Amino acid sequence: MISCFNKNLKRLTAISLMGVMVFTMAACTKQGDSDENLVEDRENRVKTVNLFGPMEKSNPDADNIARTAFDITVSEAEKKLGLTVEYRTYTAENYREKTYDDVTLDRARNNMDDLYLLNPDTIQVLGNEGRLADLSVLDSARNLRDVVKTANTVNGKLVAIPQEVVVHGLFVNKDMFDRYGLNLPNTPEELMDCCRVFKEKGIETPIGANRWWLESFVLAQAYADLYNGEHTDEEIAAINSGEKKLRDYMRPGFEYLKQLIDAGYIDADKAYTYEAIEGEGPDFRAQKTPIVMAYWGAANAETAYGKVDFNLQVIGFPSHRGQMPVISMTGYGILAEARNLKNAKEVLDIILSDEQLKTYSETNKVISSSKNVEVDCSDALKPLKDKVNEGTYVLGSNASMKVEQWGNICNIVRDLLKGSSVEECMKKFDKLQEDSLE
Repeated sequence: MISCFNKNLKRLTAISLMGVMVFTMAACTKQGDSDENLVEDRENRVKTVNLFGPMEKSNPDADNIARTAFDITVSEAEKKLGLTVEYRTYTAENYREKTYDDVTLDRARNNMDDLYLLNPDTIQVLGNEGRLADLSVLDSARNLRDVVKTANTVNGKLVAIPQEVVVHGLFVNKDMFDRYGLNLPNTPEELMDCCRVFKEKGIETPIGANRWWLESFVLAQAYADLYNGEHTDEEIAAINSGEKKLRDYMRPGFEYLKQLIDAGYIDADKAYTYEAIEGEGPDFRAQKTPIVMAYWGAANAETAYGKVDFNLQVIGFPSHRGQMPVISMTGYGILAEARNLKNAKEVLDIILSDEQLKTYSETNKVISSSKNVEVDCSDALKPLKDKVNEGTYVLGSNASMKVEQWGNICNIVRDLLKGSSVEECMKKFDKLQEDSLE
């Protein structure tokens, strides 16, 4: 399925919230079984790693402040290894109707690049096809947070690693809550009560929503117990085998979303057409709506919510276990038959070293994928960070699940926004689970 991130790719990369750049390579096929690079520039003997991603390389002569955090780490790898990382870039204009995922799959299946930035659904597809190298052999892999390993392991192989852990939460205008004597909500019922009060006080739409991230409401309720209980692996195995029905996990979240829509707390028509941040963002910044949803980096970027005229707080989504962050992550993967396999692994190992992850995390003010790297965050993000650090969260993307989660749930939520009943949505989960069992 096409992930929600893809559809928003052009805008999101423009504001550099997720550090989404990847190495690309020329079209080729592997000529042997060695782990060494298979082809070199015969004239210049220039070592190259080719990277495919959504963003171009910054001008190396530009001031550091204008360079992305990813570029800084790539530059360090180039210097240490004496090679060049060549960027090949996805642009909607070049590929027209093809999404970033579509193009990535085409290129990977034709061995066109060494290193890719992969969305969760693409990680799962290419991992199951056996096209991605096992990255657990990297020295840097020993330092990864458990959540990173869990989300990106396919058939026992660690096939992708991100530079950051992307955490989604509710962005709330604390001043508006204080104005009406409301506490920040912990449970679905408490959020519903807050919305009722806001509506009674003349707030037309208490929750500003877009067509991509309402799935986080579903995920927080669907998997609060699964990821915070003692039998996570067993439950996932039961879902994968069909012993447990996916619909039973999804139904509470979809029923809750339907209640929010029917009560007028979410405008389904607007949400279906709104792009993330661009759609609901202006009303939130203008204090016309008290609640929106976004991911960690949006609280740091001035083009999103990093500069607002009120007390911003970012909390987890309501669940019966309390506020629940939702984690999804892109990841860098290397083709198992990459033309420059050895160099690509060396580049990625440097980029993912604690030293470079510290540089990346401090520059972007994000949660590092390394358990050894901690950076300060804004006051607005501390509630979310505390939850993640104590191990309270659900995974929105988990490559060990046969049914891809992030993109599929997003698409079925959009069906709900267009008027599908909850039961019609549940039948789509039945079909996805049945197909996975085949």
